[in-house]
Amino acid sequence: MTTQQQFYKSLKTLLDKMQLLDQAEMQTKLADFKPAEVHTIQYIGQHIGANVTAIAAGMYVTRGAVSKMTKRLIRRELIEKYQSAENKKEVYFRLTAAGQKVYEQHEAMDRQHDKRDQVVFDSADPKQIAGTLQFLQAYNDHLDHELQRTKQGD
Repeated sequence: MTTQQQFYKSLKTLLDKMQLLDQAEMQTKLADFKPAEVHTIQYIGQHIGANVTAIAAGMYVTRGAVSKMTKRLIRRELIEKYQSAENKKEVYFRLTAAGQKVYEQHEAMDRQHDKRDQVVFDSADPKQIAGTLQFLQAYNDHLDHELQRTKQGD
């Protein structure tokens, strides 16, 4: 197995385990919501003045998928749409009180996960973590370039 294959396999295993642990908690604390709904709520909660284009770009999904999701979240009264006084054409989204509760619950879960896993980061060599972060940034930059290239080919 090449180093690249080992990296992919290790990363996939890591993410699968994190998802499995997170999923069990989501099914008890946020059982009424699909993961995509919760993550869209989280994005809107973290990005004031988010519109369909910004959400799609930030979550790496299509604008059509965001439109469908935001309509569902509006129906469930978790988000609302609004327009700014300066730009009446553009539609933005914000959390309702019910959406804010879901957002806060998810943020609390994220903090618990960070606390659960902190022991690993505390015991790691800071230089090793810095090197890993540097590599991941370079890899993300490469993938951004590839995404731009594929968009230009469309």
